[in-house]
Amino acid sequence: MANFTTIEAESRERAGKGAARATRRQGKVPAVIYGAKQAPTLIALDPRAILREIQRSGWRSRLYEVKVGGEPVRALIRDVQFHKVTDQPEHVDFQRLAPGERIRVAVSVVFHNEATSMGLKRGGVLNVVRHAVECLCDPDNVPAHFDADLGALDINDTVRWSNLAGTEGARPSIGERDFVIATIAPPTKSQEAPAAEAAAPAKGGSKAPAKKK
Repeated sequence: MANFTTIEAESRERAGKGAARATRRQGKVPAVIYGAKQAPTLIALDPRAILREIQRSGWRSRLYEVKVGGEPVRALIRDVQFHKVTDQPEHVDFQRLAPGERIRVAVSVVFHNEATSMGLKRGGVLNVVRHAVECLCDPDNVPAHFDADLGALDINDTVRWSNLAGTEGARPSIGERDFVIATIAPPTKSQEAPAAEAAAPAKGGSKAPAKKK
């Protein structure tokens, strides 16, 4: 059974820019819950609750129960709009979850065992192609994250979709191919000259000391 994070909300009656500004003057963040072939639900949120969630990794795939007047509505956060100057949340869009209907979510990838990876120990560089993978999932079985084990990888090895752990029940929206998640790239060439080269004499050798008259 999936875990849902609860967010308390207040119902608001009017839509539009004027109503949204009035909600913000009251210290709340206007939001809407849409989808599942139902009329949109207009709500207002405590800005601290939104900031707390978006500061945690993986919030785009986290499942929420938004309590509006005591009634829980299962939803995903689809978009957060921020003030251009203060960076405070100004509006939040939630997508209502319909029972039995697959949802599209971006699931983050967590990399493990970097310290024991032979390729990284030899100076290789972890080149992450996808920090998250967009997938179709059942609302009750959305993975919190996928796991990538780097421990056995050497230089030029790759992590592909088939190498990830925790993908059971998730179908990538990218298609059927076994796409790349990350690679261990060769080390970059050092810009420092070898110490031996720095100590070598100048071309032509050193001049003999002048004879005393």
